Amino acid sequence: MTGALTRDAFLGGRVRLYQPRVGYRAGVDPVLLAASVPAVAGQTVLDLGCGVGAAILCLGARVPGLTLTGVEVQPDYAELARRNGGDLLEVITADLKDLPLDLRQRQFDHVIANPPYFDRSAGRAARDGGRETALGETAPLKLWVKTAAKRTRPKGYVHVIHRAERLPELLTALPSYMGSFEVLPLTPRVGRLAELVIIRARKNGRAAFRLHPPLIMHEGAHHGADGDSYVPAIRAVLREGAALQF
Repeated sequence: MTGALTRDAFLGGRVRLYQPRVGYRAGVDPVLLAASVPAVAGQTVLDLGCGVGAAILCLGARVPGLTLTGVEVQPDYAELARRNGGDLLEVITADLKDLPLDLRQRQFDHVIANPPYFDRSAGRAARDGGRETALGETAPLKLWVKTAAKRTRPKGYVHVIHRAERLPELLTALPSYMGSFEVLPLTPRVGRLAELVIIRARKNGRAAFRLHPPLIMHEGAHHGADGDSYVPAIRAVLREGAALQF
């Protein structure tokens, strides 16, 4: 990748990622997604749209012994994901709309995705191309969800993090063979509306739908001091690599 890079610490330094100084930069969302996955050693994980590898490498750091695969459409970001993951991460450079045959013949215990949040038919594109591809939807959200479901083996799990206002679209896009739906709303502070949701679905699952209480990210009703104000459970996820229980 041309241009300046930074090397940033995640999970209190357990994961260090090269990222472009200018462009899309992984933040809190992929770490929360990784923390939500109930993976165990020996299982396989696919990350659709892995970027520089933030979500899948944080999951791999929390649960050693996983087989990790990422798909990324942007060659520069895929290159960084390979650099960040080394021998721990297989990275496939491919468009979600045209996955290679060998990947389409594989299934995984867990499939995770942090799809672009914004429908550009109703918003303004980012100036940086890498950031725009990460944030501005080109492949329909329905395709992300259906692709994740197809690549999940029976009794496996799909986890997606996305904007709360697109929850109805996410749920209706999941194929009929996905079940045991769980939704965890994420809200910035007490009294605020949820901004994000994490969705969990299980292939061939039959459990009743569960809407969990909102997970509040920050202490207090307002940001009142320098430094972060994360509640202890979120701080443990972000700084110590703890699981996000729900």
